[in-house]
Amino acid sequence: MASPMSAGKFLAGLKAEGLTVVEVGDWEHHNRNHKGPWGPVHGVMIHHTVTKGSERTVTLCRDGYADLPGPLCHGVITKDGRVHLVGYGRANHAGLGDDDVLRAVISEKALPHDNETNTDGNRHFYGFECENLGDGKDPWPAVQLEAIEKAAAAICRHHGWTERSVIGHLEWQPGKVDPRGFTMASMRERIRERLK
Repeated sequence: MASPMSAGKFLAGLKAEGLTVVEVGDWEHHNRNHKGPWGPVHGVMIHHTVTKGSERTVTLCRDGYADLPGPLCHGVITKDGRVHLVGYGRANHAGLGDDDVLRAVISEKALPHDNETNTDGNRHFYGFECENLGDGKDPWPAVQLEAIEKAAAAICRHHGWTERSVIGHLEWQPGKVDPRGFTMASMRERIRERLK
């Protein structure tokens, strides 16, 4: 059982990993905590945004939609490799997912196939939205992939987790495809190497 780190430690950890961090507004206090608990935290979830344009993407992830209010993640990783912090606390990013997957993340074992939506992921996962159209054709620049690796590693490092604590949205919730354009297995391998 891990309590979420403070917003200050989150920011410091990302910077210590060598990331360029952009603080957006009052991100430390922008959350959905009134809708339910934040924590205990067990992992990091990676998403793609299905958007184009960094400024628009960051605004959307901070503010959300009419039927899904923001923040939609904790950090937005844009194509230039910068991490834009848009919220901290409970965020509308993971939704309901598979309790078997959560148990595997907690025990840092191989993930089972996600086949049900019975567990609140917004409570248990840090979330990063990554600017990409998600069509399998939009490129993932090297600096962006490196930033995803570093951001996930920073959180794992703080909590003493391995790369197995990092999952894609597609591994959590049936029907989701994100992130598309690289495999989570390859990203976990990168994170494993970085944590060495």
